[in-house]
Amino acid sequence: MELPRIISSEQITDSIARLCIESCTVLPSPVATLLRDADAIEPFEPARDVLSLIRKNAAIAAEGRVPICQDTGMAVVFAEVGQDVRITGDTLENAVNAGVARGYTDGYLRKSIVRDPLRRENTGDNTPAVLHVRLVPGDRLTLTVSPKGFGSENMSRLAMLTPADGLAGVKHFVLETVRLAGANPCPPIMLGVGIGGTFEHVALLAKEALVDMREGAHPDPFYDALERELLADINALGIGPQGFGGLTTALSVRIKAAPTHIAGLPVAVNVGCHVTRHASETI
Repeated sequence: MELPRIISSEQITDSIARLCIESCTVLPSPVATLLRDADAIEPFEPARDVLSLIRKNAAIAAEGRVPICQDTGMAVVFAEVGQDVRITGDTLENAVNAGVARGYTDGYLRKSIVRDPLRRENTGDNTPAVLHVRLVPGDRLTLTVSPKGFGSENMSRLAMLTPADGLAGVKHFVLETVRLAGANPCPPIMLGVGIGGTFEHVALLAKEALVDMREGAHPDPFYDALERELLADINALGIGPQGFGGLTTALSVRIKAAPTHIAGLPVAVNVGCHVTRHASETI
């Protein structure tokens, strides 16, 4: 019988601390590419100036290892745990939170988390993280840290549509979400759209879609066409970079769908600003 691969909680803490700092200071290359491409085609001078400043800011942050944005977010952590992995020492959750506390302290990142949503006492170290765990084949542990600022998170929405609302209802909800958000989420934005599942599952689908830095076509031609249509319709709203108008209100739309009940059509839109961040590491 093959023995499980041992990963210590200290290794996890070290990895999470590094990923917190990296994700808050280095923009993922797919996002940087989308910003560059938007800058290259923008004819409206105020919008082009904003895109240029956004790109300059990202370059300064990466070079100086300082935050891309003052809102260094709530740490959202995805852990894909191989079924042949055994974690020793502390628990996975405690190891992740210890890494977040260390990363946000050592990286001089803003601590934004309150212990209780109504009494509002700051925890002082940006913990606890939001942790999503998935058991997968193999003997590796993949950690992804995706800090989420609330200028964009507050613009996110969820609706329990009915099957009668259909595709038209989903399109309307996505466009209405962007229209209502306006300049608040610091456009150009990125959208993660979840469709299906249940009330809680569709929100996670939207979050996973936002973190997905896939380049190129959706593997399902139907959803690829829908992503392209929604992106074109959103950009036709004319909100533009930071709300100044122009061609690019959104950089990308990513859709993740799941089976659902015959009586339901849940849809969620997770809005990300132009600083849609993540960093991953496999142990």
